[in-house]
Amino acid sequence: MTIKTLLFWVSISALTFSCTSENDHSLVDENASPETKALFHNLKELSPNQTLFGHQHATEYGHGWQGDENRSDVKSVTGSHPAVIGVDIMGFSGVSEEEINKNMESLRKNVIDTYERGGITTVAWHFSNPVSEGRFYWVDSVSLPAVKYIIAGGGEHEKYKEILTTVGAWANSLKAKDGTLIPVIFRPFHEFDGDWFWWGASHCTKEEFTDLWKFTVSYLRDSLDVHNFIYAFSPDNRFNNEEEFLERYPGDEWVDMVGMDNYADLGRDRYDIETAAKKLKIVSDYAEKAGKLAAFTETGLESIPDTTWWTETLLKTMQMHDAKLAYVLVWRNDIHSQTHYYAPFPGHKSVPNFMEFYNHPYTLFEKDLKNIYRLEK
Repeated sequence: MTIKTLLFWVSISALTFSCTSENDHSLVDENASPETKALFHNLKELSPNQTLFGHQHATEYGHGWQGDENRSDVKSVTGSHPAVIGVDIMGFSGVSEEEINKNMESLRKNVIDTYERGGITTVAWHFSNPVSEGRFYWVDSVSLPAVKYIIAGGGEHEKYKEILTTVGAWANSLKAKDGTLIPVIFRPFHEFDGDWFWWGASHCTKEEFTDLWKFTVSYLRDSLDVHNFIYAFSPDNRFNNEEEFLERYPGDEWVDMVGMDNYADLGRDRYDIETAAKKLKIVSDYAEKAGKLAAFTETGLESIPDTTWWTETLLKTMQMHDAKLAYVLVWRNDIHSQTHYYAPFPGHKSVPNFMEFYNHPYTLFEKDLKNIYRLEK
């Protein structure tokens, strides 16, 4: 038994003493499925000592390939898939009905396959602007500030409800081979403190944004009977204290997980791991205080030119202030681009350091997870 596996079992066994009905109510959805509650609590118990590694679109495609069964670049390097697989429901609106159905089925299979292997899925939403052109980005010449149109009282509110109905139908179709409803981490409207998405801070008021968040959660949960979502709130890194982090926070009753996306401090714009670690500590401290999960919801260094980035930048950042993080996720590996990738593939110069990261007791990959959807009695 490896050190990291031993730590995993020690953490999970602690659930015997820590699971209470009071903790169950820290989920947004009191009627969440048993597996959803178990995932939440198991991640909470693991996070003081270990953090799961995630990769966006890891099993859908990678560096120079697409659609291969049971493949990921991370698995090709380490022998294990990431513990957390990132997918995106951007294809659930703004395209033809035929394309939507195709996208729903493809992602449904991906989530089921991940669950059957013992892994976890996190769902992002690069939501195409529902009231104008410009897709999910803000484009000055064409974009409209959609948030005010799709919240209650807005002219396109019914259209938004139809889009959420598609999301809800997909959520309720996520059934394992034995019929179990599969939990996922749902992370809508990310990086809302920036200006690059139509839901960004310059394109809607604080009240409009929080109204959008609350309606989204309540409609999925209460009207569409979605009971397998863990709801994640994740700004970019434009905060320096708790007050700034919570500026557009909808309230503890609407959020299960708090996170941060941060590329800038970890090599994209500068190397400032002390600042990045401080921000993670703000996220982690709030999560602990509020009974939430914390996560490093997006990060990475494009092309990974720094061959020791995994241990000397990412690992040091996460461990510097003992942040309690459920997972860390790096961005995707593009199919065609020779430079747009965030995880190593066979032959990449950062592979030796990534293997150090992989073997470290602090990090967990899919092969390390055991019964993550069950509560030990």
